[in-house]
Amino acid sequence: QVQLVESGGGLVQAGGSLSLSCAASGRTFSRYAMGWFRQAPGKERGFVAAIRWNGGRTYYADSVKGRFTISKDSAKNTVYLQVNSLKPEDTAVYYCAWSGRYYSDSYDYTHKYDYDYWGQGTQVTVSS
Repeated sequence: QVQLVESGGGLVQAGGSLSLSCAASGRTFSRYAMGWFRQAPGKERGFVAAIRWNGGRTYYADSVKGRFTISKDSAKNTVYLQVNSLKPEDTAVYYCAWSGRYYSDSYDYTHKYDYDYWGQGTQVTVSS
């Protein structure tokens, strides 16, 4: 019902930046939030950032606060993740996610089970 396609990943040196995009298509109505998660080889998929669709309130993992910025363009059905001051430990596949679930006006959408649809991922590799 909802398709998500990520783009913008690549290979950068430590301290560099990338702009990731996630384009949504299909039945994108009833959307409450979109988020970004990442997964390194052998590790669990973990929360990075989320944005509520109405109002645009944002939430970030402590490890990326001050370095990453999530934003959206509702007209384009697209969410972005600007990643700055990259570190080797940021290396992972970055996944976009879509949530049609409402919990409360202040819910932070930091859990994998908060989301209904996932993209295929885009690789971010940071060299030291």
